Order: sequence, then C-alpha cells, then structure tokens
Amino acid sequence: MSTGKNGITYADAGVDIDAGNTLVERIKPAAKATTRSGVMGGLGGFGALFDLKGAGYKDPILVAATDGVGTKLRIAIDTGNVDTIGIDLVAMCVNDLVCQGAEPLFFLDYFATGKLVVEDATRIINGIAKGCADSGCALIGGETAEMPGMYHKGDFDLAGFAVGAMERGTELPAGVVEGDVLLGLASSGVHSNGYSLVRRLVEVSGLGWSSASPFSEGSLGEALLAPTRLYVKQALKAVRAGGVHALAHITGGGLTENLPRVLPEGLGASIDLQSWALPPVFRWLRTQGGISEAEMLKTFNCGIGMILSVSADRADALTALLEAEGETVSRLGTVTKGQGVSYTGVLS
Repeated sequence: MSTGKNGITYADAGVDIDAGNTLVERIKPAAKATTRSGVMGGLGGFGALFDLKGAGYKDPILVAATDGVGTKLRIAIDTGNVDTIGIDLVAMCVNDLVCQGAEPLFFLDYFATGKLVVEDATRIINGIAKGCADSGCALIGGETAEMPGMYHKGDFDLAGFAVGAMERGTELPAGVVEGDVLLGLASSGVHSNGYSLVRRLVEVSGLGWSSASPFSEGSLGEALLAPTRLYVKQALKAVRAGGVHALAHITGGGLTENLPRVLPEGLGASIDLQSWALPPVFRWLRTQGGISEAEMLKTFNCGIGMILSVSADRADALTALLEAEGETVSRLGTVTKGQGVSYTGVLS
C-alpha cells in the first residue's frame, strides 16, 4: 500500500472500480437476453427506463415488490454453489406480484460484498437473469456494492426489486366467496423461507452440506438449494382464462399465515391435509426436529408453493389448464365462513 502523502487510492482501501466495470460488461449479454416489450435502453445509465404503453398497457396500475432470499444465502456461500440463488431472488419478488394480478415487467437487483470476485458475481447475476427470462421480466438495472469491512471474506447479500402492471379494475384478490375451490400448486422444495430452522436441523442431524442427501439424489447442500419455483406465466394464464379470485404465495408463515391474507373479512379456509403428499425433504426436516404438524404448516410451504382460490364451476378447467402448463395441482379444499385456516386429515 502506498504511504506517501495523498498517495492512497480507492483500490488500496479495498474497492476495485475496474472489477465493477468488468462485471457490468460480463453480465450485459445475460441482461440483454431478458429484454421484452417496453424496455428502453440497456445497462450503464444512471437510471433504467421502461415504456408502459410500449408494453401494451392502456390504463395501467403499477405494483412493486421487494425481497431477498434470507439465510439460504449461507448455504450457497458455504458450498460455493451460487448459480441458482439468483432464481430464488427473482421468484420471491415476482411470485408476490402475480398474487396482485400483475404481470412482472422489470427487475433490479442489489448485490453487496466485501470483495468483488467477478467470476462469482457473474454466476449469481446470470442466475438472476435466468429467473427474469423464465418469468417474462426484464433485468434492466441493479447495483453492485463492494464494501470492505462490512462482510466477512466470501460473504455477500442480495436484494431484489420487481415492478409489474395490470389494467385498472383487474386487481386481485377480487370476488372470493364461500365455496370457492382452493387449488394448490406444488413447490420445488423448501423455496426460500425457514432456512434458519433448516440450518439448525442440519446441524442437529450431524450431516454436512457435502454429505449425501438422505431424501434425494446428490448432496444435502445441493438438495436444499433447489431454486424456488416460478409460477408467473402459468398463474397469469389461469387468471386471464377467468375464474381466479385470489392467489396466495406460500412463503414465511406457511399455509397457516399466507392464505388468510387474500381472504375477505368473515371468510376462512378448510384444507384437507390428505389431498397432497408431504415431499421427502419436509418429512426429513420434521423427523430431525420432532416438529409438530402445526409448526410445519406455519413455517414451511410443506410442498404447496402457490394457492389459487377459484370459482367452483371453473375448478376443473383451471386444473387442466395449469397441468398443461406443467404444474402439479392438488384440490386442497374450499373457502368457508369464519376466519383463518382449519385443517382436516393428517400431514403425511
């Protein structure tokens, strides 16, 4: 390090502007691949422009969402498997947007680390770009922050910001009534909630991230990093087909806390726990911690990542539509009088 008067540089302090510029160049192709109608310009400006009229909207309402991926990052960092954590970041934001009836239009990310490693950052942001492309959402900007002294070596943090739109008057939830059928869409695993408990349970089990997974192929770390499922395109197709009154993204708080968020005053839900099978990952987690059924349902998605409340007379048609889009659909139960979620059967 230079010790002459006024000789210390930003690089001496641990911030490499050239590395940041290199990263921007590296990720431009991935960002460009997410371009959709409405995008104006590319990466590199002081702000990102988007043309709502160019996206086909006449009288749009904007919807915004922000989220992160929580302590699932710890597993990605510890294993070095950072290629899909960006998909989680996008999914946590855009799956929320679609619950409002909105089409995700564009996404911005915030990536912060103590020391920028261009190769690792490129892998992470390529994952973000894949999540955007798979949900029809353009990656139009972001921020990369290199902050020495703020993060331990190798650590990083991620946050995402998504903006979507809908035509005025098409907001969801709307029209939920007693007797609506609840359709559950299968999750791809633990998704991105409950990982502080997951990490504690792995610790109790005595296994490491590189240990063979006791409930699937590959290592335990790989199994627990399965990315959050993106429901955007198929959910929007169902909404546009008619008969969908509400959607609930099953995140932190599980089925017990998230489903009531989209039900009107005076209405609750009855769910038959025998209507789907608890996936192996959740059976293993439950066994490791001796976790009660109520705690499982209030902490994890338990195999159901999204719930749709639909008109009873449209349930069969919407099930067929969603299955044709690649979803595994379970008829969970119905909307009832009352409040909260009541369960019948046993989670197994």
